[in-house]
Amino acid sequence: MKISVRNKIPATIKEVKLGAVMAEIVMQAGNNEIVAVITIDAAEDLALKSGDSVTALVKSTSVMIQK
Repeated sequence: MKISVRNKIPATIKEVKLGAVMAEIVMQAGNNEIVAVITIDAAEDLALKSGDSVTALVKSTSVMIQK
């Protein structure tokens, strides 16, 4: 599958927190933690669970840099 996203970060799921409508997915990428909020339907379709290897795809119109 081709995709326009250029920021692809390999990660491992640490935790899946299910809410009423949304799911918070906590991922570990090296020394960094990435958190995504997606619909519960999407989390269920992907069958996400702790320990899964995933790719975090980051597409943003605003990126800030700190030095």
